[in-house]
Amino acid sequence: MEPSGELALAAEFPAPDHEQWSELVRGVLRKSGAEFGSLITTTYDGIDVRPLYTAADRAPDAGFPGLAPFTRAGRPQGAVEGWDVRQQHVVADREAVLADLENGVTSLWLKGLDPAAYDDVLADVYLDLAPVVVDAGADFLDAGRAMLRVWDRRPVLASQVRGNLGADPLGVRARTGQAADFAALTELLGAARAFPELRLVVVDGLPFHEAGGSDAEELGASLAAGVAYLRHLTGAGLDAARAVRLLEFRYAATADQFLTIAKFRAARRLWARVTEVVGAPAAQVQHAVTSPAMMTRRDPWVNMLRTTVACFGAGLGGADAVTVLPFDHAIGRPDDFSRRIARNTQSLLLEESRLAGVIDPAGGSWYVERLTDDLARAAWAWFREIEAAGGLPEAFDLVGDRIAATWERRRANLADRSDAITGVSEFPNLGEQPVVREPHPEQPGGGLPRVRYAQDFEALRDAADAAPERPRVFLATLGPVAAHTARATFAANLFQAGGIETPSAGATATADDVVARFRESGTRVVCLCGSETSYAELAEPVARALREAGAERVLLAGRRSEAEIDEYVFTGCPALDVLEHTFEALGVPR
Repeated sequence: MEPSGELALAAEFPAPDHEQWSELVRGVLRKSGAEFGSLITTTYDGIDVRPLYTAADRAPDAGFPGLAPFTRAGRPQGAVEGWDVRQQHVVADREAVLADLENGVTSLWLKGLDPAAYDDVLADVYLDLAPVVVDAGADFLDAGRAMLRVWDRRPVLASQVRGNLGADPLGVRARTGQAADFAALTELLGAARAFPELRLVVVDGLPFHEAGGSDAEELGASLAAGVAYLRHLTGAGLDAARAVRLLEFRYAATADQFLTIAKFRAARRLWARVTEVVGAPAAQVQHAVTSPAMMTRRDPWVNMLRTTVACFGAGLGGADAVTVLPFDHAIGRPDDFSRRIARNTQSLLLEESRLAGVIDPAGGSWYVERLTDDLARAAWAWFREIEAAGGLPEAFDLVGDRIAATWERRRANLADRSDAITGVSEFPNLGEQPVVREPHPEQPGGGLPRVRYAQDFEALRDAADAAPERPRVFLATLGPVAAHTARATFAANLFQAGGIETPSAGATATADDVVARFRESGTRVVCLCGSETSYAELAEPVARALREAGAERVLLAGRRSEAEIDEYVFTGCPALDVLEHTFEALGVPR
C-alpha cells in the first residue's frame, strides 16, 4: 500500500536524534550564558530529572494493571471507577459529616476525636455504605474498641463493615518518642476478629514526610514499618495473607505532580516485592493525603492550587483513597467553606476533568516510568539500610538523623528560594486580609519534628506584623523606569517576603533626586536598583550620598559594584539571611 501523503511528506525530512536536539538546545543556552546542566534538576533523593526523555530511557516493564508488581494499578480497572473521596474530620460535628457524605464524600477519617463522640457523630451515617477510618494516636486501642461498639450496635452485617481502626504504634513512636505498644495492637486484633473486611493498621508515612524527609525516605521508612507489622501479626498467629490484608498505607501527595504520580506507583511496586517474599502477593492499599508540610498560613488561598495538583498526582498515581486537606489547614480548624472546597476539588477532578476515565493515565510515559523506577530503587536501598540497622523501631535514630539532614538541605533551598513558595517567599501579598480560625488542639511532640516549608519566612512576616511600625526598605532606583524596573521588582519581591514595605524613588536622574526621596521616606535601610550602566555611573556617588544622608545600611540589587555595599541581593542569594540582617539593622524584635 502506498504511504499517505502526510507520511510521505514526513519521510522527506531526516529523522532527528537526541544529540542533534541537545546541540540545538546548547546553542540557545549559550546566548544567555547558561549551561545545559541548568536544565537538569536533582531531587532530594539524588535522582536527576532531565528535560527530555526518549525510548532510550525506557524503564523495566511495569506489567499490567491489577497484576504484580502492581506498578500500574492495584486493580485491573485501575482508576476507571475513581477513588475513595475521604474527608478528614477533626471536630465531632454530625451536620458537617452529613454534609460531606451528601455532597461527594465516600468515606470518613475521624482524626483526634474523643472516642466517646463516635456514636453521636455517626448517628445518621449508613455504616454499610460509608467506610470509617479512626485516628487516635497513642489511644488507638480505646478508639478502636469504641468504634467496634458502634458497628456492633448498628444494623449492619459484620461482613459489610469497611474502614480501618487506625492502629499505628510505630507512627506513635515517630510522632511522640513513646515506645511502640505492640501489646495494644495484639489486643485490638483479637477484638476485631469478627469483622473480616475491616483493616486494623495504618502504616502512616506522614510523620517522615512532615519531618522534612524526601519521597524515598518516606517510602523506605513506611516499608520498614509495614514489614515490622507483618512480623508482629504473623507472630501473633495470623497467616501472611491475612496479615497483609489488615494493612493500609498513608502517604503525602505534594504539588510536584510527576513525583507524586511516580511515588504512588513506586510504593505499590515496593510492597509487591515484600508480599511476594512473604508468600502472599497483594496490591498495596493506599491513602493519599495532600501534604501538610506544603501548606501555608500566608496567602492560604494558594493552597487550593497546591492541593488540586497534589490530588491530581495522587489520583493519576493510583491511590485508592484521597484526602484533600482544606486550604486553611495550617491556620486552624477548617470551616464549612474550606471543607466544601476540599471535597469539591476531588469532585471536579473526577466528574468534570474525568481523570477516572483512563486505567493508567501515566503508563507508557518514558519520564514517569523512569522516575518511578529510580524512586523505587532509591527507596528500596533506604529500606535495606533500615533493615540492616535492626528494622523499626530499633533503627529510629538512623531514620531521624537521615531525615534531619534532608530537612537541612531542603531548608537551605527554601531559604535562598531555589524552592520557591508562591505567596510566601515569592509574590507575597502584604495587603492580604488574615484568615482567622479556631486553633487546632496541641499536637503531641517528643518524636520527629513537624515542619512546614513556609515556616521560616512566615516567622519573619509575623515579626514584621507585630512590630510597633511596619519595617521599610527604601528602593533607591537609578535612572528612568525602564532601566530599574526589573531589579526594583525583584528587590521588592524579596523584601516583602519578610513583611517589609518597599517605598521607591521612582524615575530619577541624579544622586540628589535619590537622596531627596530617601529623606522623604523616613527609612534607614536602602537598596540600590538599576541597570549595569546606571550602576557604573551612579552607584558609587549615590551610595556615598545616601550614607551621608543617614542611611545605616546599603544593599544593591545585583552581584557586584565598585560602591561601598553592605549586602547584595540577586537570584539565588541567601534571601532569608538578607531579611534577617535587615531586621537586625531596623531593630525589629524577633
